[in-house]
Amino acid sequence: MIKKFIIPAIPFLLSVSCKQSFKQPEDAQDAGREFIRASLDGDYDKASFYLYPDSTNKMLFAKWKQDHEHLDHEEQKKYRDADILPVNIRALNDSVTSYTYANSYKKDTTTIRIIRINGQWQVDLKEILNGKQ
Repeated sequence: MIKKFIIPAIPFLLSVSCKQSFKQPEDAQDAGREFIRASLDGDYDKASFYLYPDSTNKMLFAKWKQDHEHLDHEEQKKYRDADILPVNIRALNDSVTSYTYANSYKKDTTTIRIIRINGQWQVDLKEILNGKQ
């Protein structure tokens, strides 16, 4: 009788116990680096953990995720193998840092903002929109 309940629950229990937790970033540079690395790796859960969850960021992240999922496996591997190349990391004030970077696969530069809200550093993607204007 007990086997009927325990055996079907094993996959669920394993998934809950193996659920990865992500560390809170210590500073803006840490938040930016973790977000960028997760983005290059296609680790959507980890990248979204470091993302400031407003509607614009969610929309931009969903678009990025969709574009990344449509890449062939070889191109995804090239992004996973790429190094982050910081170009300019500049604190604008005590709660906002501008983080400009490229990666070793695609040399295009991208600028994101890292913002501190309620003591936590999070990535704000809206700066990408400002760069396209």
